[in-house]
Amino acid sequence: MTRKNYLSVILALTGWLSNCFAGGGVLLSEDSCIMTIGFYEAHFTAYQPTTSGDKQFCEDLDDTGNTIFVLDYLHKSLSEVPVDFRIIKNVTSKGEFVQINDIKEIIDIEDVTVFYQKPVIKSNASYTVSHDFMEEGEYVGIVTAGHPTNSNIYSSVFPFRVGKVSLPWPIIIFITLILIFGTYLYRMTRSD
Repeated sequence: MTRKNYLSVILALTGWLSNCFAGGGVLLSEDSCIMTIGFYEAHFTAYQPTTSGDKQFCEDLDDTGNTIFVLDYLHKSLSEVPVDFRIIKNVTSKGEFVQINDIKEIIDIEDVTVFYQKPVIKSNASYTVSHDFMEEGEYVGIVTAGHPTNSNIYSSVFPFRVGKVSLPWPIIIFITLILIFGTYLYRMTRSD
């Protein structure tokens, strides 16, 4: 195997790793965050103007405090249906891998809800909510939207952390292994 092939393997694994960071319904795509709500899509951005100025967040937030969440709709029909936005404490024990079925298992969602915006139609195709986080920790955002012509309800679930963000151990171990493997391959190809 040539050095170019080894580097291709490392780049492919690194690309896979970057997808591991995108959890739930928010995905980093070409320098913007895209939220999928059923068949709908929206640009998703969070801001913490008091502590981080105009820095944009896709998932994890640096600090507690005032946070503004913005959804800019990419589908015209999304601006014709009611959309709601809920933030709960992540009590699922699933961490960043929480899904809508895990949320449905919560007996009293109101008990763990820290913010709720009732369904509202945003005909200007831009949905903005603001919440003041008082505690660091793991949270889950849940956005639901109806269908324009039937009774279907679609959901997007995105886990995120507020406050000190640290990498999960499996990711740290994976990065370490990639670095060790990459160093080994590099040395092997240089000795040829």
